[in-house]
Amino acid sequence: MAALGWLTPRRRSATARSVLAGEASAEAARKNQETTAPPKDAAEPEFPVLGDDKAAAFFDLDNTVMQGAAIFHFGRGLYKRKFFETRDLARFAWQQAWFRLAGVEDPEHMQDARDSALSIVKGHRVAELQTIGEEIYDEYMAERIWPGTRALAQAHLDAGQKVWLVTAAPVEIAGVIARRLGLTGALGTVAESVDGVYTGKLVGEPLHGPAKAEAVRALAAAEGLDLSRCAAYSDSHNDIPMLSLVGHPYAINPDTKLRKHARELDWRLRDYRTGRKAAKVGIPAAGVGAVAGGTAAAIALSRRRR
Repeated sequence: MAALGWLTPRRRSATARSVLAGEASAEAARKNQETTAPPKDAAEPEFPVLGDDKAAAFFDLDNTVMQGAAIFHFGRGLYKRKFFETRDLARFAWQQAWFRLAGVEDPEHMQDARDSALSIVKGHRVAELQTIGEEIYDEYMAERIWPGTRALAQAHLDAGQKVWLVTAAPVEIAGVIARRLGLTGALGTVAESVDGVYTGKLVGEPLHGPAKAEAVRALAAAEGLDLSRCAAYSDSHNDIPMLSLVGHPYAINPDTKLRKHARELDWRLRDYRTGRKAAKVGIPAAGVGAVAGGTAAAIALSRRRR
C-alpha cells in the first residue's frame, strides 16, 4: 500500500506497523465518509464551538460509545450465522473478557485473537460482512449505546463539526455503527481484501493504542483540522496517545489508570455507568461486564454440549 504522505512529525512510540495501520484506517474512513447538548460545568467555556470547521471529535467505541466490545457482539452474530463452531465462540469470549479485565496487551493473546478473527472472515466477501453487520447492529448493539456519550457526539454535530469513531473493531462494522448514529464516519482496523474478498491478513496491525493516534493524526492532516481545537473521548488508558493529541481530551467511563491520569492533567471526566462497586476495588466496570458476558457464554455453551 503506497504511503499516504499525510503524517506530521510523530512520537517515537509508534511502530512502523502502527503508522501503517493508522494510515490505512484514515484512508478507509475518508473513502466511506457519509455526508441534546451534553451537560457543562459552570466553569467551562462554551464547547464545542459553533461553526468551527477546523475542529472535529474522535470517539473510542468500546465502553465509551457502546457498552461492551463491538467485536464480541459481532462475533456473537457471526456464530449465530454459523461462521464458526461452538468451541471457537467460547475461546473468543474468554479472550475478550481477559483483555478487558487485565487492561493490558499480552502479545500472545492479541496475536491469537487477531488470527482467530481473520480466519473467520477469510474467503468471505466484504459486501457480505457489511450486510451482516447491519443486522448484528440491530440485534445486539443498538440497545447498548450510552445515551450520555451519544449526546456528546450530537453536540459536536449540532455545532457543525465532523464526528468520527476510532476503534480497533473492523472498519466495516465501525462504519455501520457510525452511520446508524448519524456520525461522519469511522476509523477502524483494516483487513486486507482482494477483489472484494478478505485474504485473512491485516493492513498493518489492529487499530489500537498508538495506531489510533496515528489514524487521528493522518485524518486531521487530510481534513485540514487543527488538533488543538479538536476533542477526543475514551474509557481506556490505552488511548492516552490519542487523547494527548487533541486540545480537548475527555475520559468517559474511565478505567482506573485513565481516571488517575485525567485527574493529574485536569482533563474532563464523564461517567455514565451506574455500577460503581467495581471502581472501588480497582477493576474497570467494563472488565466486569466482559467477564460476566464471557462466563455466561461459556456456561451456556457447556450446557448445550450435554
